[in-house]
Amino acid sequence: MYGRQSGDYPTPGEGYRVEIASVRKMIDPLEESVVAARSVKNHKDRLSAHLQGNATFEILDSGKTFLSAWGFGMGQVADHADDVVARLHEVIAAYILADLLAVQNFSPTPDNISKLPVGDAGMWTWENVGKPTFDPPKKYLQEEWPPDPTEVST
Repeated sequence: MYGRQSGDYPTPGEGYRVEIASVRKMIDPLEESVVAARSVKNHKDRLSAHLQGNATFEILDSGKTFLSAWGFGMGQVADHADDVVARLHEVIAAYILADLLAVQNFSPTPDNISKLPVGDAGMWTWENVGKPTFDPPKKYLQEEWPPDPTEVST
């Protein structure tokens, strides 16, 4: 990963680097959040039971309505977070493989990931038939970067 102090930045269009360990650190909290969100979804009735003896009718009714909607929403969050976690695993594996194969300016698009070799036959094809051409990084990664206001020129 590029460091702010080192000035070791790529020029526009040169690509970018990813610190895989940082991406991996995002997965555990996401998976823990999914477990918590599913717990809220699956146990909203137990949560509303705590209101039963401790609230007035108006609070009990609105509390149950809130917990029902919150439970549904947490279920939706959990479903989408599962997809994000699966995609992060896929992207990490693609970056590792692209790095091992020395693919320049790799961008983990579905098309680029599908061009990476899979298994012995894929590796044989990569080495003996030829390497595919990978799509360049997205246009916004190739544009001129604005100056960093936190850097002080001397």
